[in-house]
Amino acid sequence: MISRRALLGAAALSAPVVPVAWGQTPDFPTRPVRIVVPYAPGGAVDLTGRFLAEHLQPLLGQNVLVENRGGAGGNLGADVVAKGEKDGYTLLLGSVSILCANKFLYRRSMPLDPIRDLAPVTRVTTGTVLLIVNADRPWKTFGELMAAAKRDPGKLTMGSSGAGTISHLAIESLKRAAGVDITHVPYRGGGPAFQDLYAGNIDMMFDVIPAAMPNVREGKFRPLAVGSAERVTYVPELREVPGMKELLPNAGIDMQSWYGINLPAGTPEDRIAILHRAVTQVVRSDAFRQRMEPIGFAPVADESPAAYGAYTREQEKVWQRLVEISGATLD
Repeated sequence: MISRRALLGAAALSAPVVPVAWGQTPDFPTRPVRIVVPYAPGGAVDLTGRFLAEHLQPLLGQNVLVENRGGAGGNLGADVVAKGEKDGYTLLLGSVSILCANKFLYRRSMPLDPIRDLAPVTRVTTGTVLLIVNADRPWKTFGELMAAAKRDPGKLTMGSSGAGTISHLAIESLKRAAGVDITHVPYRGGGPAFQDLYAGNIDMMFDVIPAAMPNVREGKFRPLAVGSAERVTYVPELREVPGMKELLPNAGIDMQSWYGINLPAGTPEDRIAILHRAVTQVVRSDAFRQRMEPIGFAPVADESPAAYGAYTREQEKVWQRLVEISGATLD
């Protein structure tokens, strides 16, 4: 797992974002802005929110604070923003799971409809999941692993950080595309799954790159594939690890774990435009790229809030299908 000290210590590697004058309205912002991170402090998403907050301050001319509101797969924090004042002062740093998948996982208890209740600003990062095995296991390639799964249907086990998470949905997509029977073992978070993988109690797992890479770098786990269609070239240790387009060319698998900034629906468009310009300036900076890429995220900024909104609506269809394939439900 990534320690909070290691994540925050990466600040020394980054140069500050240099503000560029692009203008503000006279009445916004005139007081502190907050970014709601719907997860516990100390992880890669929390680091992203704090970097954004730090470098948005000189651009907006106001303090930008981070508030961690974890729970219910991120739904609690998202609901706080959706039901907040429509004034541009409360931002959500949301994930693809919250914005596109959770409404199909929490069918009875989902407190909001992200497409309806949240206004898009821009994506800030994208990434994928990594298929890893214990380094002591004999499989050196994805092909060898799949061959072993076909020889003994149901014998191999694959852990996940929980039912309905991206690691679980990636498993189900892989099983369907490769025609293999692998037993899913859900855990309450990635940490316990990593422990059992290291102990040899499960055979493999998918997880997001920021969480998996410390164990890969320490030689505990061997990466066999990335869940994206293409290779992950921005992480040096993964440049030789094949993507799904190479391994399963007709499957159409492209697992993208992205994060974006949203506001309450109904926020005035001029304020959304100001925040879009400020956030994209930070995201497009060398400092942001140098901070994000080593932990497994690639910066991405949408040309307009409308473009981000259109992308989210298309992604909702993708994740609805993934949830349906998995059969997962969380209520």
